[in-house]
Amino acid sequence: MHKLLPIGSLLTLLLANYASAAEVPEAAQSCVVCHGAQGEGTTQGPKLAGLSSSYMNAQIEHFISGDRKNVVMTLMAQSLVDLNVRKQALDYYATQGTAPKLQKRGDVLNQSGAEKLYYQGDLHRSLPACYSCHGPSAVGGGLFPRLAGQQSSYLKDQLIAWQDKERSGDPDNTMGHIASKLKDSEIQALADYLSAIK
Repeated sequence: MHKLLPIGSLLTLLLANYASAAEVPEAAQSCVVCHGAQGEGTTQGPKLAGLSSSYMNAQIEHFISGDRKNVVMTLMAQSLVDLNVRKQALDYYATQGTAPKLQKRGDVLNQSGAEKLYYQGDLHRSLPACYSCHGPSAVGGGLFPRLAGQQSSYLKDQLIAWQDKERSGDPDNTMGHIASKLKDSEIQALADYLSAIK
């Protein structure tokens, strides 16, 4: 009797994985290994769930053009040159996940550290508030990505890539200018703060 329980649990798990994989459109199947069936992200790739189609599309174009550099993603992006196939994959991931509870800027009264930087910026260093582009509770929209709930390590790596000029492609290099003014401790604090927003 006890030996049947693990086998039954294993079968249930396999059937659940098969069912969730079956729901992923064919156009997005190649994305699942790194980004997860529902865009939840893995250790190999960031969360895509809830990012806007227009933002993800722009990033694919950046990988193709070389504005963003990642060997695996460049190859994957080049496999999505058919815009109809690409749209199916992007639209699927854009509709996954749930949005965090929206927070209004004025609701945060005792801000400190990363939260203060996110909602107020730092006028002394000409750092705009992250909120002004990425929105309430970091949900993003349009060409601005959702940061809420993204892996901390991924967010940190991207801010460093902007800082080191290894990433580009946004209008007027806005993120490059912003990242260049951030201290290492602020980058880590922002990454941790944003990843904790569920």
